[in-house]
Amino acid sequence: MRTEDVLRAARVGLWRWDSVTGVATLDLCAADLLGVPVQQVTDSHSISVSGPGSESDPGTGAGKGRTADALEDDGQTLTLSETAVRSCIHVADYVDLMATATLALTEGTLVEAKVRVVDEHGAVLRTVRSRMVPLGERPSLSLIGTVSEVPETSAEELAPTETQQLQREAFLLNTGRALAEARTTAEVLRVAGSLAMPGFMPRTLAVFSLEGDQLSLAGTFGQRPVPEQLLPFIEVSVDADYPAAEVVRTGRAVYLRSPADYRQRYPTVWPHARRLGNRAWAFLPLTLSRRILGAWMVAFAQPVEFDAEDRALLTNVARMLAQAIARTSMHETELQLSAGLQRTLRPARRPAVEGMSLAARYVPAGGGLEVGGDWYDVIPLPSGRTALVIGDVQGHDVRAAGIMAQLRIALRAYSAEGHRPDAVLSRTSRFLAGLGRPDPGTGEAEAGETGEAAASDTRFATCLYLEADPLTGTLDIARAGHLDPALWLSDGTMLIRPTAGGLPLGVDPGSEYPTTRLVLEPGETLLVCTDGLIEAGGHTMESGWRRIRQIAEETADGPHAPEDLENFADALVRSATRPLPGDSAGPLAGRREDDIALLLLSLDPRFAVHRAAVAEGVSRRTTLTVAQAEPERIGEARHQLQGMLFDWVNEGQIDAAVLMLSEMLTNVLVHTDGDARVIAECSGTRGERLLRVEVADTSDALPHRRTPGELASSGRGLVMMEMLAGAWGVDPRGEGKCIWFEMHENAPPPDWS
Repeated sequence: MRTEDVLRAARVGLWRWDSVTGVATLDLCAADLLGVPVQQVTDSHSISVSGPGSESDPGTGAGKGRTADALEDDGQTLTLSETAVRSCIHVADYVDLMATATLALTEGTLVEAKVRVVDEHGAVLRTVRSRMVPLGERPSLSLIGTVSEVPETSAEELAPTETQQLQREAFLLNTGRALAEARTTAEVLRVAGSLAMPGFMPRTLAVFSLEGDQLSLAGTFGQRPVPEQLLPFIEVSVDADYPAAEVVRTGRAVYLRSPADYRQRYPTVWPHARRLGNRAWAFLPLTLSRRILGAWMVAFAQPVEFDAEDRALLTNVARMLAQAIARTSMHETELQLSAGLQRTLRPARRPAVEGMSLAARYVPAGGGLEVGGDWYDVIPLPSGRTALVIGDVQGHDVRAAGIMAQLRIALRAYSAEGHRPDAVLSRTSRFLAGLGRPDPGTGEAEAGETGEAAASDTRFATCLYLEADPLTGTLDIARAGHLDPALWLSDGTMLIRPTAGGLPLGVDPGSEYPTTRLVLEPGETLLVCTDGLIEAGGHTMESGWRRIRQIAEETADGPHAPEDLENFADALVRSATRPLPGDSAGPLAGRREDDIALLLLSLDPRFAVHRAAVAEGVSRRTTLTVAQAEPERIGEARHQLQGMLFDWVNEGQIDAAVLMLSEMLTNVLVHTDGDARVIAECSGTRGERLLRVEVADTSDALPHRRTPGELASSGRGLVMMEMLAGAWGVDPRGEGKCIWFEMHENAPPPDWS
């Protein structure tokens, strides 16, 4: 007697399901039990599928409904797609069937499921029982099993009650919703610790994360604070004799129904586990795309049998938990990456300008990687002034952040060369226009990009470059398509100060950027910002400035400009999503869709005395040009300096200043091919005056200190300046360099001992 005959006589069908493709292969008996209309032609040993959706139905096309997708060569089996199998089974039972199949694949054990077979109109035809076991090796696992009909008299007794099904389905839906709404790994762990499973209540839940060859206890629930008994399980090796470690090694769940099971299987760690007081345990792998992320432990206060339905429920929760942890971990990693990138691109230290009060803020756009193209910078200049830069690169992605970084470096380099604001923006615009475009020499784009793709992703940037003099309060501003600055007068009035400007950077390499000079008076406050601060929450430019004016009035608390710049900056950032009373918020109210960068600037009142001395003190100034063909003018320069210092209190300093000037001019004529330009300025009140002498030339070669021998005729110039000058230095300029020294009239005489 053949096995096939016995199965046919007992009305037991065979089927096989491919876990990768979802295709099911059935024999004739299984197809009949599942309600697939099959007709066999005995003379040709072929199988045909009849009824609606089959090839024999003239009203529909092949492949729809319950249609055999392919017939096997033996004529005794057929294959059905996942859609066709789903149409044969009640929708609620199909969910349970998939959960049971997942359990079988995960644990590698024999499982059983009962489903209701329905016709094309949804009417129940019969109830069948399916027993299945996995076959093959990962990742191409299949399930093979039997299908048999459940007698009607016992179908109700064997099938789970409708109430139990509804409870489990509702639990899974609520769990999936809660995990989907979790934004961080900590929130996922909190959700995992608050699960109330139908049918049994866990006493303790714990999540172990896999880090290399170690399992780390990521979160525990039900026993807080973490008791001393859990300390042995905080760090566990993957090779340890521990249930969670075995789960990670094998990828299969471990169910311990009673303390006796635990003691028998894991005698090494049982003394530690016994102290926790649990009576049953389930350890399940957290798996995503065949990658094990860790293990999930569920412990109970009473012994649990862990039947197929319990195991299927726990397996589904573990899968959802793994997906949620992977999603939030990736999101947190991206946020850490973006935060580190933004910290790198912003000034490393808190910006400060001697003689001025300054507050700066940067807030990334909400959502996504939180990186963008807005930036600010504070740059000390060789002239003693300070440059303040604020800008916005087109876009809110990683490329915008990368271009912003390059622009920030370029602006710093051009500023360090001593260029004026208009020249700095002109050079930066040409630099940006050349980014990402094909090399004119080779015709090739940047690595990894085609010329067409690089040209289609060219970006522009708006920028405002401000050069501030703390002593005089003068602000030289050049603007490239950026917003005009806002100024609060000493009485609290806010004005938008129009300034001359040009096109955004990168649009036209030959664009010019005229400079506008403003004077910041004591008690006034200047704001420069990006459009994200103005238009946040759907505001227009008009309503956005109105909101900022109102915030300034609330912060100042009186008829004067805001004085606490740090508090004012925080208030501006907090108000970014605040609609004005009586105004209707924009369509994106409550959400920041753009970066925010801002700078607040005012004169430091502690430097009022210094500024008054500069304004009221006697100032003397002389300039002279010494050409290469006129070396005799060096003597004229010495006489002019002596004449300007006729009433200098310290006569020894006069001779030292004349000697250093002669040395600087001689070096220019000897070591360069250009002329020397002399500027000597004396400022302050008598007895406390400051002398500053500058000698500029067109050579980029910087002087360097040497160690001359006793008989050497040169090489002592810098040594002499270090000994005689109160301060000295070399500043690069837009064309060439400037060597300078300073002397204070009230400085003590040098100690030659």
